[in-house]
Amino acid sequence: MSSEIRDASLWESGEQKIEWVKRNCHLLRTLEEEFTKTKPFAGKKIALSVHLEAKTAYLCKVLAAGGAQMFVTGSNPLSTQDDVAAALVKEGLEVHAWYGSTPEEYNRHIRAVLEHGPNIIIDDGGDLVHMLHTELQHLIPGVIGGCEETTTGILRLLAMDREGELKFPMVLVNNADCKHLFDNRYGTGQSVWDGINRTTNLIVAGKQVVVAGYGWCGKGVAMRAKGLGAKVIVTEIDPVKAIEAVMDGFDVMPMVEAAKLGDFFVTVTGCDKVIDEEDFAVMKEGAILCNAGHFDCEIDMAGLRKIAVETKEMRKNIQGYKLPTGQWIFVIAEGRLVNLAAGDGHPAEIMDMSFAIQALSAKYLVEHEGQLDKMIIDVPREVDHDVAIRKLNFLGKHIDVLTPEQEKYLNSSSVS
Repeated sequence: MSSEIRDASLWESGEQKIEWVKRNCHLLRTLEEEFTKTKPFAGKKIALSVHLEAKTAYLCKVLAAGGAQMFVTGSNPLSTQDDVAAALVKEGLEVHAWYGSTPEEYNRHIRAVLEHGPNIIIDDGGDLVHMLHTELQHLIPGVIGGCEETTTGILRLLAMDREGELKFPMVLVNNADCKHLFDNRYGTGQSVWDGINRTTNLIVAGKQVVVAGYGWCGKGVAMRAKGLGAKVIVTEIDPVKAIEAVMDGFDVMPMVEAAKLGDFFVTVTGCDKVIDEEDFAVMKEGAILCNAGHFDCEIDMAGLRKIAVETKEMRKNIQGYKLPTGQWIFVIAEGRLVNLAAGDGHPAEIMDMSFAIQALSAKYLVEHEGQLDKMIIDVPREVDHDVAIRKLNFLGKHIDVLTPEQEKYLNSSSVS
């Protein structure tokens, strides 16, 4: 089987998960109905690398309903759910992914979906775009453009664009209001604590939680920690975000000070070695660390393994490290994305909005093939508003509309 799925008998479980998502993704369901009729991706190949669980699988089915030939892989070795991947294979999609793939296998899967010569790229973290530009440049002429799902991927794209290296348009899906204001804040906020709670089975109330980074994801994690009864410390490098955290009711201090106090640590910065050997050395007995940033570099796992005098699996997905000073600290999911490597990711209703933006942005690229003169593209305002209006209608909520006189007033240079 070209998809390399290890156990085809898994598909029934995966199919149930996808069906549950479909019941709760009302925007995607509407788009699936529309795409089935209009076929906006007819004759197009889409390569997709996103955390391969049920919400992503349903997005793939929606794009396939629009006529796309789908080539699918995951964006993290520990977030792929084999039963979901098997269910997509049963539906006729080509999948290259499995849970726990080695770095070599992961890269092979990325390469496999790209070697089909995709016209549209849907990326989460930038691995597809990176490989195209470094190893498979001969395929770039066939690429219309792509969409990037997450902050980390956007940072990589912006760096490429500054250097003049980016060779096709990329839509910054993460920057859409209907994505980052809801997915990053409410989705990450809930799913991170879903992952922590189901993995540790420990109480959060009364504990001290340290959140590294106060972007939209960090705001959501801190807000939910507060709601669970924790005391929250925020660490930041941005003085404006630090002030915002203080005014939101949280303490702010450098990580080396927060390290002495925390019971739970959540990194969500997109940066490297946010918690390092200096911080490990002063942590309390039993401190629990996890990462909610895209790549597993925010907790310096290599440094931790180097200084640990003993390691032990304490519970599924929890690894213990005994430090030279005698205290044990624990890391969830090897420092990988805790909400996916130790959970099911964002709630379906949240990803419904994000993936509706993805689908409509991909459609926008096809409709404007050859017409885009910039490599970095913001999600068009009309796409953002379309998703917001669809969501409001489903919720049974309605808003005011400007009268012609009000529009004239707001657009007049003589507003007073």
